[in-house]
Amino acid sequence: MADKDVAHTDERGYAPEPWWAGVGTWGAVAMIVFGGFLAAWVFLRLPGTPPEPAYGYYGASKVIAIGLVIVGGTLLGRRRTRAAATEQTDRREGRDGPQSR
Repeated sequence: MADKDVAHTDERGYAPEPWWAGVGTWGAVAMIVFGGFLAAWVFLRLPGTPPEPAYGYYGASKVIAIGLVIVGGTLLGRRRTRAAATEQTDRREGRDGPQSR
């Protein structure tokens, strides 16, 4: 098969991102707060509450859980970045870490 017979594309065939993929840290914090507000709304049985409260709590818990996962992932990423930067600084200064002391 010749090269011109094969179609080359840069598309990888990934599915579209979920709706929460680009919210960021502050968006995730807002989701956690909104989920808490939604749970309080269901608890107080204000207008618009589903007939079965379990559905409302389930929805609120999903929003809170997604927010917590995003915040946790962001914090772990920042921690890894700081650890890598500290390790690079130690190497530049000639320190190998706790073993050299």
